[in-house]
Amino acid sequence: MLNNKTVLITGGTGSFGKKFIETILDRYPEVKKIIIYSRDELKQSIIKQKYPHFDFPQLRFFIGDVRDKERLTQACEGVDVIIHAAAIKQVDTAEYNPTECIRTNIDGAENVIHAALACGVHDVVALSTDKACAPINLYGATKLASDKLFAAANNIRGSKDIRFSVVRYGNVMGSRGSVIPFFMDRRKDGVLPITHKEMTRFNISLQDGVNLVMFALDNHLGGEIFIPKIPSYKILDIATAVCPTCETKDVGIRPGEKLHEEMITDTDSLNTIDLGPYYAILPSVSYTYQQEDFMKHHKAKKVPFGFKYNSGTNDEWETVESLRQLIVDHVDPDFKV
Repeated sequence: MLNNKTVLITGGTGSFGKKFIETILDRYPEVKKIIIYSRDELKQSIIKQKYPHFDFPQLRFFIGDVRDKERLTQACEGVDVIIHAAAIKQVDTAEYNPTECIRTNIDGAENVIHAALACGVHDVVALSTDKACAPINLYGATKLASDKLFAAANNIRGSKDIRFSVVRYGNVMGSRGSVIPFFMDRRKDGVLPITHKEMTRFNISLQDGVNLVMFALDNHLGGEIFIPKIPSYKILDIATAVCPTCETKDVGIRPGEKLHEEMITDTDSLNTIDLGPYYAILPSVSYTYQQEDFMKHHKAKKVPFGFKYNSGTNDEWETVESLRQLIVDHVDPDFKV
């Protein structure tokens, strides 16, 4: 799918970007070029050390911000595929710095769309978040706006052979700012801060997130929001898995935080189809395809009326034991209770 293609990853030095680069190099040895587009020269330098140019001549590094439309358009020249992973994603940071979050997550998304249209890009997949579903915080609201921009971009492509889609998933194990590394660091104190004892979250590994993007690239018509079927976990089970002898201290919910996350609301379900391992929310406005076209293309069926996908009412749950194994597999291979 990506052999002989040029791929650009915005925010390519983040947790997702690094795993995506690793996966492309492993699965597509004939990829023409991988362009890492990000603001952080230090993180780019670290990736360069891991993949020296002599052994990996297909890697390119662009210092740039998605807010900078001109620089982004330069980077997109000759690009076939864009994976848009750049974002301001810390919920409390976004609450305190709303304008900065809007400029990166919304204006940046629009810049990616216009650069892709201007440069003849064929496939664009943007990363979203469960917080974009019925958002109560600014980060979620900006990502919802971004999702709408990418879905609607298919309506302005004209005769261009380009498809825009979105992937939405939950908390990524071991990613920057996630709870498991935080708890593991706090074990030495003997006390783990808990925002609320009833809190639940969806759980996905970095590799499964990458696999979802690959699925979207290989299957999208344009405008879908792809959502994986993944388990939930309870925050108290995470604490027990990491340190069963530690005390837990209730510190209160942070600004803009939910008790449970959603990825599909009951209203979304009116436009949602079941693809087997994934769901897809179809665009509410599409001038290219009807709902029946999407269902036929994906060999899918509609979800039941009133269906919703919530981390608190999920059918599949991680246990303390399964969480410990996942920590070994995806966070720290030397982890011991």
